[in-house]
Amino acid sequence: MTTKTRASMKTAILFPGQGSQTVGMARDHMETDDQMRTLFEHANEIVGFDLTRLMFEGPAETLIQTQYTQPAIYLHSYALYRSLAERGTIRGDVMAGHSLGEITALAAASVLTFEDGLRLVAKRGSLMQKAGEEREGAMAAIIGMTAEAVRQICSEASGQTGLIVVPANDNSEGQMVISGDPAAVEKAAELARAAGCRLATMIPVSGAFHSPLMEPAKDAFREVLQPVTFADAKVPVYSNYSATCTTDGERLKENLLLQLTNPVRWRETLLDMSGQGVSEFIEVGPGSVLKGLVKRTVKSAEISVFN
Repeated sequence: MTTKTRASMKTAILFPGQGSQTVGMARDHMETDDQMRTLFEHANEIVGFDLTRLMFEGPAETLIQTQYTQPAIYLHSYALYRSLAERGTIRGDVMAGHSLGEITALAAASVLTFEDGLRLVAKRGSLMQKAGEEREGAMAAIIGMTAEAVRQICSEASGQTGLIVVPANDNSEGQMVISGDPAAVEKAAELARAAGCRLATMIPVSGAFHSPLMEPAKDAFREVLQPVTFADAKVPVYSNYSATCTTDGERLKENLLLQLTNPVRWRETLLDMSGQGVSEFIEVGPGSVLKGLVKRTVKSAEISVFN
């Protein structure tokens, strides 16, 4: 690759969402990076409990609860990104995050302060947990069907059951997640199997995320968001709701709210990035889930992972 070609490459920084957590996450960074250790200790003060101990030691059954998972992933991802960026290891021309990772992207792009981002993530997680407890929800992964076919199956399942089931995550070509009332989700999974999908399996979650069942969480989160300042982004940030990027702080704020009850349009986001000239993707945070989604969506992409 020539110097000119490399100089013209655009880079996207990607931040993971729920499901990337694991007991022991970020422990090695805590032990070797003084700046990250300071940030972790500050985070414990903000959330009012020993978040880092839960991240490092578990138990796993507590860490996987939405109200704890979301701030844990945000803290790991943001702290690692800031450490890498301050050392000049990475820089991005655009940023995006999957579901809760969108808040990490907003903090990394200086739309939100670290503190406001962590408070929003913690509140978002608790509101989503509460909504799931008040009205039981379910989610399922559908593998090997087009997005349009999954939308049609959800519509059919809703019609048959009189309940809600909708596409929740359009992750990559042939990988969708659906969300809604348990009976409707199970019916949609049954219909998908009958239609010849490769896999239709229920996902262990505490609610029907990115569906109309999250409306109570959205209403409450609107009140939480209202007094928080969203500055214009230093680099463009993609919204899950629109699958487009902007630097406009107010638009990013509104899109973050709408994300709660609408699907994560991740495949479209990656394709738009590629169309805008992004050829290098860097995943920052626990796990490497997004790497696989990029590989299946942008075949020629260069992909790096920092976790």
